[in-house]
Amino acid sequence: MHANIAALPDDAAPIEVPRERLISIRYSLLRFATSGGAVVMGLIQTFVFARVLTPERFSIFIVVAAIGYTLWLADLGLANIVFVNLRGTFLAGGKNEQAARQATAVVFFYALLACAAALICFAVSLAQPSSTLSGACELALFLLYITLNLAWTALRSISIAIDLFVFYESLELVRRTVNVATILAMLSGLPLLAFLIGSNILWGVLFAVATANLVQRNALTPRLSGVVREFLSFFRLNRHSIARSATGALSGVFIVTFPYYIVPIWFGLGAAPIILEVTFRIFRGACVIFAAICDLAIPGQTRALAARDVNRLIRTTLLVAGLCCVPAAIACALLLFAGGPLFTFLLQSAATVPHAMVPILIVLLLAGVLQIVSEALLQFTGFFRSLAYNGGAVAVAMLIATLFAFVTGLGLVGFLALYAAVYAAGAIALTIAAIYGPISAAAGRDVARPVNG
Repeated sequence: MHANIAALPDDAAPIEVPRERLISIRYSLLRFATSGGAVVMGLIQTFVFARVLTPERFSIFIVVAAIGYTLWLADLGLANIVFVNLRGTFLAGGKNEQAARQATAVVFFYALLACAAALICFAVSLAQPSSTLSGACELALFLLYITLNLAWTALRSISIAIDLFVFYESLELVRRTVNVATILAMLSGLPLLAFLIGSNILWGVLFAVATANLVQRNALTPRLSGVVREFLSFFRLNRHSIARSATGALSGVFIVTFPYYIVPIWFGLGAAPIILEVTFRIFRGACVIFAAICDLAIPGQTRALAARDVNRLIRTTLLVAGLCCVPAAIACALLLFAGGPLFTFLLQSAATVPHAMVPILIVLLLAGVLQIVSEALLQFTGFFRSLAYNGGAVAVAMLIATLFAFVTGLGLVGFLALYAAVYAAGAIALTIAAIYGPISAAAGRDVARPVNG
């Protein structure tokens, strides 16, 4: 049996919600630091790569990064289901050994997937006529560096499920700080290969520390024997949830990553992929900050929903939405008044970003606030069906818009303008779904069962 946060039995008494702050101040400070570090690290990586790599080599790394992000399709939303199962038990004050074993199996699956992808990347790269051993190693280690985020994100969900979020964010802050320092060291002569080796060793250390603590809290199990059996059992017991969660997760990753394949094929390597990368780097960086702010509300939102405290749920959600608007407004102002110099500073002579990209980015940023706030609320309360319907519809709309752009001969700016319009429409629809989903459930209205329904 797996827990269900939102769908209490009809005769069950609501869980008493402690009258603590809507969000944790300590957690807020840590989360702001780590999310800010993620944005800074992304921009610094673009800044450094534009200077230590040729434009063609840089664009190849962009494509490899896109492959890594696409491998997040294999996420299938499993970490979301692990969270719901562990969170329900934790809020009830119980212990679920089966959920811990299955959480271990999911983390192990993600780590194994990352290693397999890196080995395949190495073999394919080395098989190219112009490839070198060091070049193939760089691409493989870069892909491993990106795809290990899958397992790390799963550990994050597990940590939040048992209110161990401060510990996780402390480790994340260490990771971001060390990575930023080593990326900048490449400007002083540190070889790219040395940076990648060191970053992946750091991953190993952090995984060891995080898993050891979660094992002590009974959220993971120390034994890997039977891990395949537990993984298959997890799929069998949660097959309906996985089908819905996977649809939403697959659609979400596809929406973010498919331009990275379309643009190089359509416009070639060189300037176009670099323009796309710096534009989406800013957009994704802002979404990381929005997601970090929304993370602050997860403990309070899930407790409020379990207690059917709709007023607290609404206040908490509006609070994080308002907080998201602050960095969004700052980013929009920066783009409006200093967008040109910012792009020039980041890319130097690697590519020139058209001025028309600024309003497109502003639309994406504002829509991103609605998207991330609504997505977080639906995801961590188990309303996977709403995410699946919305993600599937937006993905289809993106494909239609892309086909239209190709047939009508639109350039890069026109294609991304259509992308932004479809993304904004999907964000509005997801906001409506959040109102009619968890918020209605907290108010005691009869809504579709989020996990088992």
